[in-house]
Formats: sequence, structure tokens, C-alpha cells
Amino acid sequence: MSGPDGLAPRRLVVLRHAKSAWPAGVPDHERPLAPRGRRDAPAAGRAIAEAGCVPDLALCSTAVRARGTWELASAQWDAPSPVRLDPRLYGADVPELLDIVRETPAGIGTLLLVGHNPGLEELVLDVAGGGEPAALDAVRLKFPTSALAVLTWRGTDWRSLVPGAALLASATVPRGDRTP
Repeated sequence: MSGPDGLAPRRLVVLRHAKSAWPAGVPDHERPLAPRGRRDAPAAGRAIAEAGCVPDLALCSTAVRARGTWELASAQWDAPSPVRLDPRLYGADVPELLDIVRETPAGIGTLLLVGHNPGLEELVLDVAGGGEPAALDAVRLKFPTSALAVLTWRGTDWRSLVPGAALLASATVPRGDRTP
């Protein structure tokens, strides 16, 4: 719903894939989630739901570890969100990520990106013109596996997301149960 200024509230939820395994002889794109990643990805999904940020659309890297993160995270929601697997998210830098985000239909209010570092961390820091100081400090320090950042801004459409336009509302690193 647009405000009197014609600008709609928008949220970009950024999720770095969960911890991956490093099996010998497996190409990077095909690396699966490690046991820790299989525990943390559902925790990320629960954190997204608890924050009221279940996406209207998700864009997910085609890498096995990103797809596994998406599947385990989204399984925590009452209703599945539409997802588009996008090979451009694998290894994307900030300009590429912004190009992908800006293709999002105007009717989408909350968009989830599931991808990789260093691109995601740099994207969060690039588009955040301010926000929660502790969250900004946390992302500047490290955006580890399963890290989750929520950026907000008002715009007519997703093309309005430019460097410095958003506020970093939160940054967390959900972790799953560590008991054996």
C-alpha cells in the first residue's frame, strides 16, 4: 500500500546460505550443506517468520548450498513463497545484485535474496544509508553463513533501490540447536 507520497514500503531480506560442506572433488557450485548448515537454515526460516518478513518472492542462487538453505528455511513458513532460481546470484557483485533486485515486479513488497559472500555483505553495506547501529557494526565486522539482514525503504518500485537508500533494520545470525 502506497503512502500519500506515492511511495510503498519495501523490504529486502538478505540471507547468506547456511554452512556448506567441502567434499573432495566436488565443484564449488555443487557443494552441499554441512550438518551445521542443515541445522541453521531452518533457524533462519523461523527468524524470518518471527520478524514478519516472509517474502512475497524469493530469488535464490542455483548453487546447491543456497537451494538447500532456501528449502529448509522456507519449510518453516505456513505457506510457501514463490521462488526463482537465478544463476546470476552465484558469485554476483553489488552492481549485478542491484540489477537483479531492480528487475523485481513493483507489486512485491518483501523480497528475499539467498546467495553468497562477499556480494551479499557488500550489498547490505552499500544500500544501507543508515539504520540500527548495532546491526551496521555487526555486518561491517562479519556476515557469516546463515546471516540474515533486513533492509527497509520506501519507493515506487524496486528500481528505486540505490546505494544509501535503505535503512538496515536488523542483522542476525540464526543458529539451530547444537545438542547432539
